[in-house]
Amino acid sequence: MHRKVNAYSSYSSEWAKITSEWSNDMENEKKLPHDHSEGISGQLRENMEKTESFRTVADVFKLLADPSRVRIFWLLCHCSECVVNISFLTGMTSPAVSHHLRQLRAAGLIESRRDGKEVYYRAAATEQVRLLHGAMEKTMQIACPEDSTGDISSVPELPELDSGIGGEGKYSPQQLETIRQVHDLLTENLDRRFTIDELSRRFLINPSSLKEMFKGVYGKSLAAHIKEHRMELAARLLSETDLSIAEIAERVGYESQSKFAAEFRKTYGRLPSEHRRNNCR
Repeated sequence: MHRKVNAYSSYSSEWAKITSEWSNDMENEKKLPHDHSEGISGQLRENMEKTESFRTVADVFKLLADPSRVRIFWLLCHCSECVVNISFLTGMTSPAVSHHLRQLRAAGLIESRRDGKEVYYRAAATEQVRLLHGAMEKTMQIACPEDSTGDISSVPELPELDSGIGGEGKYSPQQLETIRQVHDLLTENLDRRFTIDELSRRFLINPSSLKEMFKGVYGKSLAAHIKEHRMELAARLLSETDLSIAEIAERVGYESQSKFAAEFRKTYGRLPSEHRRNNCR
């Protein structure tokens, strides 16, 4: 009996030692190797253990590591388009575009619909896509050299060139900003001639949509609006400078002096030379 008591006592002592070591091990697991007096919440540590969730995020980032795929995804966040138009807007071949679309669709970032023989693609209406789209646009705005304020929360307002022109209720802030950028590019480079195709590729917008939105915002067609700016600048240069008519014609985008003179007369009812005589400094 005495031996049994001693054996039991020895067993109990050994078990207490083991459970004590377990307790110490569990306590040590809760403590960081280096205590910087900065508390790490239990929730944070639990989330760190959800490796599958982090792997999912990493897969999305890996998918969007290709610049061409990012451009396509960004485009489809703003419109629904077919492979042919996406190919045109990105300057890529249709097979290459189809490859990127398959990967984006497999990841659940875009969806498709068939209309007759045509298949249209657009960004999926999910919270994940909304957040990715927002993060992309904020990142691009931060990196944009034109944004000297660093304010990424607001979209610059369109310049009010004519009363009654707006489009704020009809178009999204992103669309308005795109049209403003198109307008600024054209009016700041009146000596150059940009085609609609060039502009659509540069700003990733369908040519028809570009023309429709520009007219909706500024009240006139793109060509008519820019022609007004050309003629206004020409009239100012004729009145305020000693530049020759040929030089002025070139500055406002006309290679032919005779064609410039004809357009100026159509706008103001007199030739450039007559305007200069009547409005000299």
